[in-house]
Amino acid sequence: MHQHTAIGIDLAKRVFQVCVVDTRHPGVRVNKELKRRELLDFMRHQPACRVYLEACAGAHYWARQFNALGHETKLMAPQFVTPFRKGHKTDANDALAIVEAGLRPTMRFVPRKGLAQQDLQSLHRVRERLIKQRTQLINQTHGLLQEYGIIAGRGQKALKQVLAQALEDAENELTMAMRALLAEQREELNRLNARLAELDQRVRQQAQALPPCRALQAIEGIGPIGATLLVAALGDGHVFANGRQAAAYLGLTPRQYSSGGKVTLIGIGRTGHPQLKATLIRGAHAVIKTLGDKPDPKSQWLRALVARAGANKAAVALANKTVRTAWAVLHHGTDYRRDYEHPRATAA
Repeated sequence: MHQHTAIGIDLAKRVFQVCVVDTRHPGVRVNKELKRRELLDFMRHQPACRVYLEACAGAHYWARQFNALGHETKLMAPQFVTPFRKGHKTDANDALAIVEAGLRPTMRFVPRKGLAQQDLQSLHRVRERLIKQRTQLINQTHGLLQEYGIIAGRGQKALKQVLAQALEDAENELTMAMRALLAEQREELNRLNARLAELDQRVRQQAQALPPCRALQAIEGIGPIGATLLVAALGDGHVFANGRQAAAYLGLTPRQYSSGGKVTLIGIGRTGHPQLKATLIRGAHAVIKTLGDKPDPKSQWLRALVARAGANKAAVALANKTVRTAWAVLHHGTDYRRDYEHPRATAA
């Protein structure tokens, strides 16, 4: 590994800007534009060195390609690169900013994804899009019915019942054209539900086929969707030094606004991985509902937390603990033990 050479690449579809820097001497060795077909040939002729990319479309693919050539590839969130860009926004300035940002000693990098992680992530992204489309369709149908004085309750089930009654009722104001349109809305909703049921089945199959997913489902509050999302986001866990870093990466730690020695903690916000956070928090609420009077230490801690801070804050705290436990399972390749106690707690 040539430690004194660093390369920053501004990715795009067909045109790439490559900036090569020698860290021993000020100045830029190379900062030029390359076509897509030229990029791998150029990187083949470079000594094995550090390569920095922004985490964007195609970044994980190129990271795998460059690693296969012997380079050490690091991915960064684009918002961490922007402060290092000088002058106008050009491809050359962007590539140089990527190198400068990557060389910072405190820079936080995005974990690289393998093919199995990419498959899981793609499956969940298609599923998430269809869920959003179904929600849009349901909301739109609610609005259309209200224009004719027809009110449906909350949820898909109530809407379907009211919609069926409205189409059969000859006394309401629905015209033939509107009845045909609403029938098409209902058919589209049924198609989306069928497609989502198919994707849910694929998620369950993946969760059973992959050993890490099977191990994660033993943790309270994690099902097939949560397990596959965790594997897609964390991989084998070796990118993170501990479970706290994994929880912070997913956005399950409170934001901090501190000044003059006064520390202020704010809510978790929308940073990190919103879909996975929502899944874990819903799973935590399910654990809280079935808590009962279980005598194990985790249940006792959770009951005390619910009494002290309320169910919502306790659910976020449990989701944070769940991620730390999941990181330990993935990192060490072990099964989850409900009765596990940390050696320091046992010694105390």
